[in-house]
Amino acid sequence: MDFLKTRKLSRTKQFTISILLIVVPSIFCFFTVKLIGYRAVALILLLMVSVNAILFEIFPVMLSALLSALIWNFFFIPPIMTLHIGTPEDGLMFLMYFVIASINAVFTNKIRELDRQEREEEDRKKTIKLYDTLLNTLSHELRTPVATIIGAVDTLKEIKHLLSPEDQSELLSQIDIATTRLNRQVENLLNMSRLESGMLKLNLDWCDLNELVFSVVEKNSSTSHEHTIIFNASEQLPLFKLDTGLMEQVIHNIISNAIQYTPANSFIVIEAAYHSDHCVISISDNGKGFPENEIQHVFDKFYRLPQSNKGGCGLGLSIAKGFTEAHNGTLILENKEEGGAKFTMTIPAESSFLNRLKND
Repeated sequence: MDFLKTRKLSRTKQFTISILLIVVPSIFCFFTVKLIGYRAVALILLLMVSVNAILFEIFPVMLSALLSALIWNFFFIPPIMTLHIGTPEDGLMFLMYFVIASINAVFTNKIRELDRQEREEEDRKKTIKLYDTLLNTLSHELRTPVATIIGAVDTLKEIKHLLSPEDQSELLSQIDIATTRLNRQVENLLNMSRLESGMLKLNLDWCDLNELVFSVVEKNSSTSHEHTIIFNASEQLPLFKLDTGLMEQVIHNIISNAIQYTPANSFIVIEAAYHSDHCVISISDNGKGFPENEIQHVFDKFYRLPQSNKGGCGLGLSIAKGFTEAHNGTLILENKEEGGAKFTMTIPAESSFLNRLKND
């Protein structure tokens, strides 16, 4: 019941609601007591005390236990409309009721408190494990490009006059690749921070999907020379209202993942379509695909395939899914029957009216 967040209500509201949860059923029972009997009323009131114990802190619950006992005594135990109890049997029942209601309130509160502490401890362990994973990953992913940059710069500074133009160009190329890799890791960390902080806001504007995909393909050209990226633009596509920056990151991360984890000379095929007010983008490859038992973890933070010797922080696909869901869309992964993996984004998006008429 924590999802109701009732314990975060003010003390006044907790007392008010807990009293109402006793009074309202009591009124109902008062008019139906001849049918159910006053002993059954005790069970109903005990149930309401239990509900209060689940929802609220200990003091409103104890008040509801005391109030329910007094109401049961005054309105239901003969003689009614008095606190006098007519028989020893009813007196014993009343005493047992009050004790059980009080114990119920206290024990339920204790159980909830222990459950909260257990969840906090579990969350703390998960957080520590997450930070350990992050630090271990970053210690490798950031150290490697930094070391490359420092080494290349030192070489250029110390023996540049002894290097041929080709060697100098090669060192500059290494610096460029390492800088790009370093920048990508920092961007992934910043993007994940934006997602988890809840501060991500969409900047929707009209977007030409064909131009967007071509732009991403061009930006991946330096790392995709051993792969063939295929995208056949469709002139029938309307303009979509999307956050261009986020969508570019989604497509880029999926393509980068395909380049990184598929063999050389693999094909990466990108398709874009428009179905029922939804923008649909699929990115598939002809690699080995994913192990079926690992697909459910692919979008987890810091996830990497077991025994993978590839680099990366394991954030790319998690960010892609987060940015897609920020558009109220879905991102799914499936293995193709003929081999390879296929990512499909489906995003509800406003499309340009003029182009929609052409599609119709």
